[in-house]
Amino acid sequence: MRTALVIIALAIAAGCSSRPPDEPKDYAARIAADRAAKDAAFAKDDQPVPPNRKAELLPLGYFPIDPDYHVPASLKPSADRSIFEMPTSAGGADKFRRVGTLEFSLKGQSMKLTAFAPAAARDDDRLFVPFSDLTSGAESYAAGRFMDLDRTGTGIYEVDFNRAYHPYCYYNPTWECPLPPVENRLKVPIRAGERMRSAEGSPLKSHGTP
Repeated sequence: MRTALVIIALAIAAGCSSRPPDEPKDYAARIAADRAAKDAAFAKDDQPVPPNRKAELLPLGYFPIDPDYHVPASLKPSADRSIFEMPTSAGGADKFRRVGTLEFSLKGQSMKLTAFAPAAARDDDRLFVPFSDLTSGAESYAAGRFMDLDRTGTGIYEVDFNRAYHPYCYYNPTWECPLPPVENRLKVPIRAGERMRSAEGSPLKSHGTP
């Protein structure tokens, strides 16, 4: 069975860089270009979107690009480096370590998300941030969404929900995906990033959980 941990065919992760912030139009254009490139890659290959679902799922659905969902965060390192077994969509478990807690403010509310790294990884160069929110199960995939961040030496990160993406098991159940732990279930709707095409234009109905 395939395992979709933090892999995407394109390097479209929300990393932190030293370049100055984009102007709103430049930021939106860059996000839109990355989404178009991802659609093209998924249309070309048979995975993760199988041929019989391409018409249904492509182009991928997204919430409108909103710069307010792109915020700075500080990483509070975790003192607990024990192995955490994260449940998966197939009923198994993937092994991770908690790297730390990302603390940030979103639309005036203080929030936090735990960042993980695969237990087998030799370093923590990439942070894996799975989460669910009040759109899960109604406007976005019930099992949650993912973000990837490049590790920085400053402890300051860019949390960009406009780059939140569905795990591969949303497109194809033959993939096995980790499910966001309880600590990463946000109690607010995150209307940014990838959404279900069938839910476009529909209001929030319920909070689905994995």
